[in-house]
Formats: sequence, structure tokens, C-alpha cells
Amino acid sequence: MAPAGKVTGCAQCHINNNYALTIAPTDCGNSGCHLTTWQTTNNPTHSTAGAAFAAANCNTCHDTIAWTDITSFNHASTGWPLTGAHATGTCVSCHVNNNYTLNSTACYPCHTTDWTSTQTLGGNIPNHITAGFPQTCDTCHDTIAWADSTFNHNNTGFPLTGMHATSVQCAQCHSTAAGGYNLPAPVSTCGDQYCHQSDYNGTNNPVHSSAGTTFGLTNCANCHTTTSAFTTTSWSHNSTGWTLTGNHQMAPAGAATNCNQCHVNNNYTLSVTDCYNSGCHTADWNSTQTLGGAVPNHVAANFPTSLCTTCHDTLLWADGKFDHSTTGFALTGGHIVPTAGGVQACTDCHVANNYSLSASNTVCYGCHLAEWNSTQTLGGSVPNHIAAGYPTTCDTCHTTTNWLGATFNHTYFPIPHHGSVCADCHQVSTDYSQFTCINCHTDTTAHRPGMSHPNVCSPSPSCWYQPTTCYNCHKNGGGG
Repeated sequence: MAPAGKVTGCAQCHINNNYALTIAPTDCGNSGCHLTTWQTTNNPTHSTAGAAFAAANCNTCHDTIAWTDITSFNHASTGWPLTGAHATGTCVSCHVNNNYTLNSTACYPCHTTDWTSTQTLGGNIPNHITAGFPQTCDTCHDTIAWADSTFNHNNTGFPLTGMHATSVQCAQCHSTAAGGYNLPAPVSTCGDQYCHQSDYNGTNNPVHSSAGTTFGLTNCANCHTTTSAFTTTSWSHNSTGWTLTGNHQMAPAGAATNCNQCHVNNNYTLSVTDCYNSGCHTADWNSTQTLGGAVPNHVAANFPTSLCTTCHDTLLWADGKFDHSTTGFALTGGHIVPTAGGVQACTDCHVANNYSLSASNTVCYGCHLAEWNSTQTLGGSVPNHIAAGYPTTCDTCHTTTNWLGATFNHTYFPIPHHGSVCADCHQVSTDYSQFTCINCHTDTTAHRPGMSHPNVCSPSPSCWYQPTTCYNCHKNGGGG
């Protein structure tokens, strides 16, 4: 009864000395207590605000501390907690015309005006009505700030990445011409009629619409990404199974600058990777018929058209390099092309454009027949190979370093022998398997004093001077 501003006497409650009250302590709205107060309320007007504000429910919001202090009311008890800006406004801001019988928690019934205003706001705010947006406002809006909507595009099944998320306004994709916001969900192909079909139709390197299924409308993502402009591509030629190297690449100076240098007439259906049959270097192949020099006539020589890479690379087509050792006949010495004083061009050996030489005719004799025949007249220390019946295994004596500088391994007797030449011993020019010692060793004067051979043969000394008698004992050419 004592606190300031509180009840100061029993008569304030027990009016007209009525101490026969039979109401319960919580029956605040009873006619004997706060009924008059209940009837005079205006925020809300309890009598017309619905069952929640009935006279019997005063203690739902009021307590005995201060009747006008209703902070004890928990809006969450209605099934709709107040958050953000909803928690700071007045009741009548939402409960217009004392309408406390709201039975929906949807935003639209309260924010119809906001919804309608999107028709004229413009900017990055889509026209919700013409776009046919669903009236589930809380998909994008929250109670913090109604105008600060945040939409998670991932919920549509089409996440925004790269430039779609940072550089594009909603209306750029959701234009009226493209169907607004009624795009089918999800739009899974870039070349869809709503998105990049005009970009697709405007392509010229290659012209996608006629370049085959690889460049179909549904395959944009094979080459393009959202991280860069649609006009750039992240496509790698490696994915075709044919890696671009050397001058086939798009970057090097003097190299291909665009796809259509190889894919002539917008032909992107090439299925072969060999240089000739792809239709790329056929003209180069045919030009070998007239180039001459060290370039063999590929057509006349019947070179296989599938083996261009045997000699050519992608760095410089005209700089063909052939590894002759792959034929089983490595080029050495004067055979290397070109060699000073030796072979100057392939045609020096492959006369009349004959590149069909096989292992059977790559022995020296097949090419050096003229040199072989010339031994009949050269004379000097050069034996007549034909008359001597030499085998045609030329490399027994000759090398590719110097054909005329033949060196023979005289297996059975050391040479040179006292300045003699081959004919001194091999006097039968047609048979070098025969030899004689007595051309030089013909009498006793050929022996040093004291050298006598009484017991070597009989009759002595005449038996000493047979053609090979000396060699029988003197196999090293000496005196022992």
C-alpha cells in the first residue's frame, strides 16, 4: 500500500466499501477492477481486437507493476516472433485499423504497396509483377531492411559465378525479350535462346553454327567460362588428342594466328592427324616435284604420305631433317649431306630419284661400281680389283672418310716390306691369293754372310728358292 504511485488505500480496489469481492486475483478485467480501463484502450482497442485481447486475458500482457507497461508481452507466443524492424515499430504500424485478427505470417499482405512499387523503381530492382515473382517475399527480403534484398540465385538451380555474379545486372539476363524472370529452371546451356544465342550466331572463328557438333549450342561450356568475357576461350586443343606445337600454336610470331588457317572453309570435322591426309600440307608435298636441290621429289620417289613427321616438325616445315640411320644404313664421313668433297645432296646417291634402295643394294659396290672398274687402269699401288678377283665387300679396305685412302689389314705378313709394292709379291694380278718371295730373294747374295740353310731342304741350296719357301720360316719378314 505504500510505494509511490501505487495503491494507497483499500478503498481504491474495494469501491463503495465492497469487501465481498469474489473474483480471482488474476481476473483483472472483471467489472469490479480494470474493466473500465480495458474499455478505454486504443492501441489496440481491446474490445474489437479479437479474442486475444478479451477482458479475461489481461494478465497475458499486464502485471501489477505498472498497468500501462506491457513489455511483458511476447509476440512469439502468437507463433510469429518479431525481429529486425518489426521489433522496434508500434503495433498499429502493422495492425492497421486495429486489426489484430491477422492469421497469416506472409509478408505480402502487409507489403503489398512495396510489392506494387517495384513496377516503377527500376535500376537493379526487377518488376515483381510482370516478372511473375512468387509472393514468398522472404526468399529475398528480411526484416532488417526491406529495400536491401538479398537473393541466393543458387536456389534456382543455376548458381551465379564469375562475371554472372559481379558484372551483370538482373535485367541483362532477364530481359523482356528473353522472357523476363520466367526463364525455365534451370537454364543449363549458355547457348540457350534466352542467353548467349546471339553471341553464338555471331561467331566467325570458327562459325559455330556450321562447324559441327563439337560447336553445338549445348557445348559452350567446353570452351567458355564465366570468369572472362564470352569472346575469350579456355579451350585446349589437347582435348582433341592432337596437341598444337611449334607454328601450329596461336601465339608464336609467324605462326598460325587463328583457327581457320588450318580449318579452311570452317572445316572442324578433321579426323586425321597426319600432315598430308589432313589436307594441310598437300600443296607442300606436291611442290617437292620442282624444288630441286637437296629436296627429293616426294611424289616420284613414292614417299609414304603418312610419314611426314619422320623428317618434318612443326617448327619449320621447309627444314626437313631425316635420320638416315632409321633405314639401317647410317650416313658417316663423306656420305653425310652435304660434305665438302663428298655427297652434296640426296640425289647424289639416289640417282634418278630412286629411294627404294633396300638392304641388299646398300653395300658399297652398288654405288661405287664406277670406282671399282677404274682400278683396272689406275695402276701404281692400286691393284686391279677385277683382275685380282677381289670380293665386292669394299668396306674391308675402304671407309666413308676417304674412298681413295684404302687401308688393308695384311693379315698373313707385315707390310710394308722393304719398300715393296703389292705386285712385287703378288705377281699374278688376277689372283692375289698367290704370292712369291723369290722375286727379290733369288740368289745367295740375298742373304747376309753366314746365313746358310744346308738342312732346310734338299737339294740345298737350290731348294731354297721356291716361291714360298722363305715364308715358311720367315712369317714375320725377319731373319728368324
